[in-house]
Amino acid sequence: RFGGAMTEVKREVFGQLPREEGGGAVEKFVLKSDSVKVEILSLGCIIAALEMKGRDGEFSDVVLGFDTLEGYTRKHPFFGAVVGRVANRIAKGRFSVDGKEYQLFLNNGPNSLHGGARGFDKVLWSPQVLPNGVCFFRLSPDGEEGYPGDLKVWVTYTLSGGELAINYRAQTSKTTPISLTNHAYFNLAGQGSQDIYDHEISIEADSYLPVDDTKIPTGEVAVVQGTSFDLRQPVELGKHLQKFHLDGFDHNFCLQQAQARRLVARARHPPTGRSMEVHTTQPGIQFYTGNNLDGSLKGKGAVAYPKHSAFCLETQNWPDAVNQPHFPNALLRPGEEYNHTTWLVFSAA
Repeated sequence: RFGGAMTEVKREVFGQLPREEGGGAVEKFVLKSDSVKVEILSLGCIIAALEMKGRDGEFSDVVLGFDTLEGYTRKHPFFGAVVGRVANRIAKGRFSVDGKEYQLFLNNGPNSLHGGARGFDKVLWSPQVLPNGVCFFRLSPDGEEGYPGDLKVWVTYTLSGGELAINYRAQTSKTTPISLTNHAYFNLAGQGSQDIYDHEISIEADSYLPVDDTKIPTGEVAVVQGTSFDLRQPVELGKHLQKFHLDGFDHNFCLQQAQARRLVARARHPPTGRSMEVHTTQPGIQFYTGNNLDGSLKGKGAVAYPKHSAFCLETQNWPDAVNQPHFPNALLRPGEEYNHTTWLVFSAA
Protein backbone atom coordinates (compact mmCIF):
# COMPACT_ATOMS: atom_id res chain seq x y z
CA ARG A 1 0.00 0.00 0.00
CA PHE A 2 1.67 3.13 -1.24
CA GLY A 3 1.56 5.88 1.40
CA GLY A 4 -1.83 4.65 2.62
CA ALA A 5 -3.36 6.21 -0.51
CA MET A 6 -5.04 3.07 -1.78
CA THR A 7 -8.80 3.01 -1.93
CA GLU A 8 -10.75 -0.24 -1.98
CA VAL A 9 -13.96 -0.34 -3.99
CA LYS A 10 -16.59 -3.04 -3.44
CA ARG A 11 -20.01 -3.43 -5.08
CA GLU A 12 -23.00 -5.36 -3.79
CA VAL A 13 -26.76 -5.52 -4.30
CA PHE A 14 -28.57 -3.23 -1.84
CA GLY A 15 -32.14 -4.09 -2.82
CA GLN A 16 -34.76 -4.35 -5.51
CA LEU A 17 -36.99 -1.41 -6.49
CA PRO A 18 -40.73 -2.17 -6.42
CA ARG A 19 -42.34 -2.45 -9.86
CA GLU A 20 -44.25 0.82 -9.45
CA GLU A 21 -40.90 2.58 -8.90
CA GLY A 22 -39.66 1.19 -12.23
CA GLY A 23 -38.15 -2.02 -10.85
CA GLY A 24 -34.44 -2.82 -11.12
CA ALA A 25 -31.65 -3.72 -8.74
CA VAL A 26 -30.16 -0.98 -6.58
CA GLU A 27 -26.46 -1.48 -6.01
CA LYS A 28 -24.27 -0.21 -3.19
CA PHE A 29 -20.67 0.84 -3.74
CA VAL A 30 -18.33 0.87 -0.76
CA LEU A 31 -15.25 3.07 -1.05
CA LYS A 32 -12.76 2.59 1.74
CA SER A 33 -9.50 4.35 2.60
CA ASP A 34 -7.54 4.18 5.83
CA SER A 35 -9.58 7.03 7.38
CA VAL A 36 -12.95 7.12 5.57
CA LYS A 37 -15.49 4.58 4.41
CA VAL A 38 -18.34 5.79 2.20
CA GLU A 39 -21.33 3.84 0.86
CA ILE A 40 -23.05 5.11 -2.27
CA LEU A 41 -26.22 3.80 -3.93
CA SER A 42 -27.03 3.67 -7.64
CA LEU A 43 -30.45 5.06 -6.68
CA GLY A 44 -30.06 8.85 -6.77
CA CYS A 45 -26.26 8.56 -6.31
CA ILE A 46 -27.15 8.57 -2.59
CA ILE A 47 -24.41 8.71 0.03
CA ALA A 48 -26.03 6.20 2.41
CA ALA A 49 -23.22 6.13 4.96
CA LEU A 50 -19.96 7.91 5.60
CA GLU A 51 -17.78 6.63 8.40
CA MET A 52 -14.86 8.71 9.60
CA LYS A 53 -12.45 8.50 12.50
CA GLY A 54 -12.64 10.65 15.62
CA ARG A 55 -9.53 11.61 17.56
CA ASP A 56 -9.96 8.32 19.47
CA GLY A 57 -9.41 6.45 16.20
CA GLU A 58 -12.92 4.98 16.28
CA PHE A 59 -15.09 5.11 13.16
CA SER A 60 -18.52 6.75 13.31
CA ASP A 61 -21.17 7.17 10.61
CA VAL A 62 -21.75 10.92 10.20
CA VAL A 63 -24.56 11.07 7.59
CA LEU A 64 -28.29 10.61 8.10
CA GLY A 65 -30.12 7.94 6.13
CA PHE A 66 -31.72 4.51 6.26
CA ASP A 67 -30.56 0.94 6.76
CA THR A 68 -32.68 -0.46 3.95
CA LEU A 69 -33.79 0.51 0.45
CA GLU A 70 -37.39 0.83 1.64
CA GLY A 71 -36.50 3.96 3.64
CA TYR A 72 -35.16 5.64 0.52
CA THR A 73 -38.18 4.74 -1.66
CA ARG A 74 -40.58 6.41 0.77
CA LYS A 75 -40.81 10.18 1.18
CA HIS A 76 -37.71 11.66 2.82
CA PRO A 77 -35.91 15.02 2.67
CA PHE A 78 -33.35 14.07 -0.02
CA PHE A 79 -31.01 12.30 2.44
CA GLY A 80 -27.60 11.93 0.76
CA ALA A 81 -28.95 12.29 -2.78
CA VAL A 82 -27.79 14.10 -5.89
CA VAL A 83 -30.57 16.55 -6.77
CA GLY A 84 -31.30 17.97 -10.24
CA ARG A 85 -31.70 19.07 -12.95
CA VAL A 86 -31.83 22.19 -10.80
CA ALA A 87 -31.00 22.07 -7.11
CA ASN A 88 -32.90 24.38 -4.78
CA ARG A 89 -35.91 26.49 -5.75
CA ILE A 90 -37.24 27.95 -8.99
CA ALA A 91 -39.88 30.63 -8.35
CA LYS A 92 -43.36 29.48 -9.41
CA GLY A 93 -41.63 26.63 -11.28
CA ARG A 94 -41.37 28.92 -14.29
CA PHE A 95 -38.52 30.12 -16.48
CA SER A 96 -37.92 31.26 -20.06
CA VAL A 97 -35.14 30.17 -22.41
CA ASP A 98 -34.66 31.98 -25.71
CA GLY A 99 -38.18 33.40 -25.54
CA LYS A 100 -39.90 30.11 -24.77
CA GLU A 101 -41.59 29.66 -21.40
CA TYR A 102 -41.37 26.41 -19.43
CA GLN A 103 -43.56 25.31 -16.53
CA LEU A 104 -42.31 22.79 -13.97
CA PHE A 105 -44.21 20.79 -11.37
CA LEU A 106 -44.71 22.69 -8.10
CA ASN A 107 -43.54 20.51 -5.21
CA ASN A 108 -42.59 23.14 -2.62
CA GLY A 109 -45.50 25.49 -1.97
CA PRO A 110 -45.69 27.79 -5.02
CA ASN A 111 -42.22 26.75 -6.20
CA SER A 112 -40.35 23.87 -7.81
CA LEU A 113 -37.66 22.29 -5.62
CA HIS A 114 -34.70 20.01 -6.39
CA GLY A 115 -35.76 18.94 -9.87
CA GLY A 116 -39.49 18.35 -9.34
CA ALA A 117 -41.73 15.40 -8.53
CA ARG A 118 -39.29 12.72 -9.71
CA GLY A 119 -35.90 14.33 -9.83
CA PHE A 120 -32.41 12.84 -10.10
CA ASP A 121 -32.67 11.65 -6.47
CA LYS A 122 -35.44 9.13 -7.27
CA VAL A 123 -34.04 7.39 -10.34
CA LEU A 124 -31.58 4.58 -11.01
CA TRP A 125 -28.21 5.58 -12.44
CA SER A 126 -25.82 3.36 -14.44
CA PRO A 127 -22.63 2.75 -12.48
CA GLN A 128 -19.08 2.15 -13.62
CA VAL A 129 -16.46 1.15 -11.06
CA LEU A 130 -13.21 3.12 -11.11
CA PRO A 131 -9.92 2.20 -9.37
CA ASN A 132 -10.65 4.65 -6.52
CA GLY A 133 -14.37 5.32 -6.86
CA VAL A 134 -17.47 5.04 -9.01
CA CYS A 135 -18.98 7.02 -11.89
CA PHE A 136 -22.77 7.16 -12.34
CA PHE A 137 -24.36 8.06 -15.67
CA ARG A 138 -27.87 8.86 -16.79
CA LEU A 139 -29.66 10.42 -19.72
CA SER A 140 -32.42 12.76 -18.59
CA PRO A 141 -34.74 12.80 -21.61
CA ASP A 142 -36.04 15.95 -23.29
CA GLY A 143 -39.12 17.15 -21.38
CA GLU A 144 -38.38 15.16 -18.20
CA GLU A 145 -40.02 17.08 -15.31
CA GLY A 146 -40.68 19.88 -17.84
CA TYR A 147 -37.03 20.62 -18.62
CA PRO A 148 -35.83 21.06 -22.24
CA GLY A 149 -33.20 18.91 -23.95
CA ASP A 150 -31.70 15.46 -23.68
CA LEU A 151 -29.26 15.94 -20.80
CA LYS A 152 -26.39 13.49 -20.32
CA VAL A 153 -25.10 13.55 -16.75
CA TRP A 154 -22.07 11.96 -15.10
CA VAL A 155 -21.56 12.04 -11.33
CA THR A 156 -18.21 10.69 -10.15
CA TYR A 157 -17.26 9.95 -6.54
CA THR A 158 -13.59 9.30 -5.79
CA LEU A 159 -12.01 8.74 -2.40
CA SER A 160 -8.38 9.46 -1.58
CA GLY A 161 -7.38 9.23 2.09
CA GLY A 162 -9.69 11.64 3.94
CA GLU A 163 -10.86 13.42 0.77
CA LEU A 164 -14.09 12.58 -1.07
CA ALA A 165 -14.33 14.31 -4.45
CA ILE A 166 -17.69 14.65 -6.20
CA ASN A 167 -17.49 15.70 -9.86
CA TYR A 168 -20.57 16.64 -11.90
CA ARG A 169 -20.48 16.77 -15.70
CA ALA A 170 -23.33 17.34 -18.14
CA GLN A 171 -24.03 17.94 -21.84
CA THR A 172 -27.34 18.92 -23.40
CA SER A 173 -29.09 18.87 -26.78
CA LYS A 174 -31.12 22.03 -26.02
CA THR A 175 -30.39 25.00 -23.76
CA THR A 176 -31.44 24.05 -20.22
CA PRO A 177 -30.97 25.34 -16.69
CA ILE A 178 -28.79 23.08 -14.56
CA SER A 179 -27.40 23.13 -11.03
CA LEU A 180 -26.32 19.90 -9.38
CA THR A 181 -25.49 19.23 -5.75
CA ASN A 182 -25.36 16.47 -3.18
CA HIS A 183 -27.86 16.80 -0.31
CA ALA A 184 -26.08 14.84 2.43
CA TYR A 185 -27.14 15.62 6.01
CA PHE A 186 -24.18 15.59 8.40
CA ASN A 187 -23.79 15.25 12.14
CA LEU A 188 -20.12 14.97 13.09
CA ALA A 189 -21.04 13.65 16.55
CA GLY A 190 -22.41 10.63 14.66
CA GLN A 191 -25.77 10.28 12.90
CA GLY A 192 -28.58 9.80 15.42
CA SER A 193 -27.09 12.38 17.80
CA GLN A 194 -29.79 14.73 19.08
CA ASP A 195 -28.56 18.06 17.70
CA ILE A 196 -25.71 19.98 16.06
CA TYR A 197 -25.54 22.83 18.61
CA ASP A 198 -22.01 21.94 19.72
CA HIS A 199 -20.67 22.12 16.14
CA GLU A 200 -18.48 25.02 15.02
CA ILE A 201 -19.30 26.30 11.54
CA SER A 202 -17.53 28.79 9.30
CA ILE A 203 -18.39 29.88 5.75
CA GLU A 204 -16.04 31.96 3.58
CA ALA A 205 -18.66 34.36 2.21
CA ASP A 206 -18.92 38.14 2.29
CA SER A 207 -22.54 38.12 1.12
CA TYR A 208 -25.70 36.01 1.19
CA LEU A 209 -29.14 36.00 -0.43
CA PRO A 210 -32.11 37.22 1.66
CA VAL A 211 -35.28 35.27 0.82
CA ASP A 212 -39.04 35.86 0.84
CA ASP A 213 -41.44 33.76 2.90
CA THR A 214 -41.41 30.98 0.27
CA LYS A 215 -37.56 30.83 0.45
CA ILE A 216 -37.06 32.48 -2.97
CA PRO A 217 -34.23 35.04 -3.10
CA THR A 218 -35.53 38.62 -3.23
CA GLY A 219 -32.81 39.53 -5.72
CA GLU A 220 -30.76 41.46 -3.19
CA VAL A 221 -27.17 40.39 -2.60
CA ALA A 222 -26.69 41.42 1.03
CA VAL A 223 -23.41 41.83 2.91
CA VAL A 224 -22.94 39.50 5.90
CA GLN A 225 -20.93 42.09 7.87
CA GLY A 226 -22.67 42.92 11.15
CA THR A 227 -25.43 40.30 10.69
CA SER A 228 -26.19 36.76 11.89
CA PHE A 229 -24.96 35.60 8.45
CA ASP A 230 -21.37 36.59 9.15
CA LEU A 231 -19.85 33.14 9.56
CA ARG A 232 -16.38 34.10 8.33
CA GLN A 233 -15.03 33.29 11.80
CA PRO A 234 -16.19 29.99 13.33
CA VAL A 235 -19.34 30.19 15.48
CA GLU A 236 -20.71 27.62 17.89
CA LEU A 237 -24.03 26.89 16.26
CA GLY A 238 -26.33 26.56 19.26
CA LYS A 239 -25.08 29.75 20.89
CA HIS A 240 -25.21 31.61 17.58
CA LEU A 241 -28.84 30.61 16.88
CA GLN A 242 -29.77 31.69 20.42
CA LYS A 243 -27.90 34.99 20.27
CA PHE A 244 -29.67 36.02 17.06
CA HIS A 245 -33.04 34.33 17.87
CA LEU A 246 -32.79 32.25 14.70
CA ASP A 247 -34.92 29.23 13.84
CA GLY A 248 -31.98 27.98 11.80
CA PHE A 249 -30.33 28.58 8.44
CA ASP A 250 -31.64 27.72 4.97
CA HIS A 251 -29.78 30.27 2.90
CA ASN A 252 -27.41 30.61 -0.02
CA PHE A 253 -24.02 32.09 0.76
CA CYS A 254 -22.34 33.81 -2.19
CA LEU A 255 -18.83 32.53 -2.86
CA GLN A 256 -15.98 34.05 -4.86
CA GLN A 257 -16.75 33.71 -8.54
CA ALA A 258 -13.76 31.63 -9.56
CA GLN A 259 -13.84 28.30 -11.36
CA ALA A 260 -10.83 27.18 -9.32
CA ARG A 261 -10.94 24.94 -6.26
CA ARG A 262 -11.19 26.94 -3.05
CA LEU A 263 -11.97 26.29 0.61
CA VAL A 264 -15.49 27.61 1.26
CA ALA A 265 -16.73 26.11 4.52
CA ARG A 266 -15.67 24.16 7.58
CA ALA A 267 -17.59 22.25 10.21
CA ARG A 268 -15.91 21.05 13.39
CA HIS A 269 -17.11 18.99 16.34
CA PRO A 270 -14.70 19.77 19.20
CA PRO A 271 -15.85 16.92 21.52
CA THR A 272 -14.81 14.21 19.01
CA GLY A 273 -12.20 16.21 17.12
CA ARG A 274 -13.93 15.48 13.82
CA SER A 275 -13.89 18.14 11.16
CA MET A 276 -15.00 18.49 7.58
CA GLU A 277 -13.83 21.04 5.04
CA VAL A 278 -15.78 21.87 1.89
CA HIS A 279 -13.81 22.94 -1.19
CA THR A 280 -15.58 23.67 -4.47
CA THR A 281 -15.61 25.30 -7.91
CA GLN A 282 -19.29 26.29 -7.44
CA PRO A 283 -20.53 29.90 -7.03
CA GLY A 284 -22.77 29.26 -4.01
CA ILE A 285 -23.31 27.11 -0.96
CA GLN A 286 -26.66 26.50 0.72
CA PHE A 287 -26.27 26.18 4.48
CA TYR A 288 -29.23 24.30 5.94
CA THR A 289 -29.59 23.29 9.59
CA GLY A 290 -32.26 20.60 9.31
CA ASN A 291 -35.07 22.95 10.37
CA ASN A 292 -37.74 20.74 8.79
CA LEU A 293 -36.64 17.52 10.48
CA ASP A 294 -39.30 16.82 13.11
CA GLY A 295 -38.53 13.41 14.60
CA SER A 296 -41.12 11.63 12.46
CA LEU A 297 -38.55 9.85 10.31
CA LYS A 298 -36.85 6.79 11.76
CA GLY A 299 -33.36 6.48 10.34
CA LYS A 300 -30.54 3.99 10.77
CA GLY A 301 -30.92 1.82 13.85
CA ALA A 302 -34.53 3.09 14.13
CA VAL A 303 -33.27 6.40 15.58
CA ALA A 304 -35.55 9.44 15.21
CA TYR A 305 -34.11 12.51 13.48
CA PRO A 306 -35.38 15.63 15.31
CA LYS A 307 -35.09 19.27 14.24
CA HIS A 308 -31.51 20.57 14.03
CA SER A 309 -30.05 17.05 14.26
CA ALA A 310 -28.01 17.58 11.07
CA PHE A 311 -26.64 20.24 8.74
CA CYS A 312 -26.20 20.40 4.97
CA LEU A 313 -23.55 22.37 3.10
CA GLU A 314 -24.79 22.11 -0.48
CA THR A 315 -22.46 23.59 -3.10
CA GLN A 316 -24.50 24.79 -6.09
CA ASN A 317 -25.57 27.72 -8.22
CA TRP A 318 -27.63 30.42 -6.50
CA PRO A 319 -31.33 29.57 -6.03
CA ASP A 320 -33.69 30.79 -8.79
CA ALA A 321 -30.65 31.94 -10.83
CA VAL A 322 -32.51 31.11 -14.05
CA ASN A 323 -34.95 33.97 -13.25
CA GLN A 324 -32.43 36.48 -11.86
CA PRO A 325 -30.23 37.95 -14.61
CA HIS A 326 -27.64 39.34 -12.15
CA PHE A 327 -27.07 35.90 -10.55
CA PRO A 328 -24.39 33.56 -11.98
CA ASN A 329 -25.33 31.94 -15.31
CA ALA A 330 -27.68 28.98 -14.87
CA LEU A 331 -27.97 27.86 -18.48
CA LEU A 332 -26.09 25.08 -20.26
CA ARG A 333 -26.11 25.34 -24.05
CA PRO A 334 -25.51 22.65 -26.68
CA GLY A 335 -21.81 22.18 -27.36
CA GLU A 336 -20.85 23.35 -23.84
CA GLU A 337 -20.05 21.18 -20.84
CA TYR A 338 -21.23 21.72 -17.27
CA ASN A 339 -18.35 20.67 -15.05
CA HIS A 340 -18.09 21.29 -11.31
CA THR A 341 -16.31 19.53 -8.47
CA THR A 342 -16.76 19.61 -4.71
CA TRP A 343 -14.24 18.10 -2.33
CA LEU A 344 -15.18 17.06 1.21
CA VAL A 345 -12.09 16.70 3.39
CA PHE A 346 -12.55 14.74 6.62
CA SER A 347 -10.06 14.78 9.47
CA ALA A 348 -9.72 14.34 13.22
CA ALA A 349 -7.51 16.29 15.57
